[in-house]
Amino acid sequence: MLKHKVAVVTGSTSGIGLGIARQLAAAGADLMINGFGDAAEIEALRAELASTYGVRVAYNGADLSVATEATGLIANTVRELGSVDVLVNNAGIQYVSPVQEFPLERWDAVIAINLTAVFLTTRAALPIMHERKWGRIINIASVHGLVASADKSAYVAAKHGVVGLSKTVALETAGSGITCNAICPGWVLTPLVQKQIDTLAVKENLSPEEAKTKLLSEKQPSLQFATPEQLGGLAIFLCSDAAAQITGIALPMDGGWLAR
Repeated sequence: MLKHKVAVVTGSTSGIGLGIARQLAAAGADLMINGFGDAAEIEALRAELASTYGVRVAYNGADLSVATEATGLIANTVRELGSVDVLVNNAGIQYVSPVQEFPLERWDAVIAINLTAVFLTTRAALPIMHERKWGRIINIASVHGLVASADKSAYVAAKHGVVGLSKTVALETAGSGITCNAICPGWVLTPLVQKQIDTLAVKENLSPEEAKTKLLSEKQPSLQFATPEQLGGLAIFLCSDAAAQITGIALPMDGGWLAR
């Protein structure tokens, strides 16, 4: 479906971003992956993706908190792969603290990576998509783009901003062949979340399954995690012709979190 298309996925060397990148590659898209990590491990991942799916895969280690690097990621993709047809803004960080104790530098970092970078990459990619009269912008927001939780002020503010930005871009691109949507996951089973489960199990002398249930029970009624692969499947749907008239919406994948 995406053969001859080029996809950029930020924060795609692990977790949700990698799951989405794999699905895009399986659909035929050439990839620009981005993220931090060990250089040798990233190169092995790049080569594995290219070999497994028979697509071109490049890597750019842009620090998305730096405006010139976020914009440069898009320019570099055009130089190396020829276009940007699909942009998945996935990279994000978290910091937890009550508002009155929230360090200003952590606020700035969360807003820079989770929100401003989404604006910068979108701003740089839109002229390319307009030229080709086709594009898909998929922003990985969160259920915290729609509801709040205590002690996550910067993250919640940024993710609400991502949902609002997605709506604005959708209005500005309506009828152009470009769509812009936000995916809003609840709890997703990633390596980072697995570490939280393992820590909780040790701390409270729980089995792995008991620790998973305890973590999920407060928010996610299904008591099951969403997976990066499921999020990738939703991203693929948003790239399809069936979704050509879906734009400007926030799609939860949250196991019933927002239904409470």
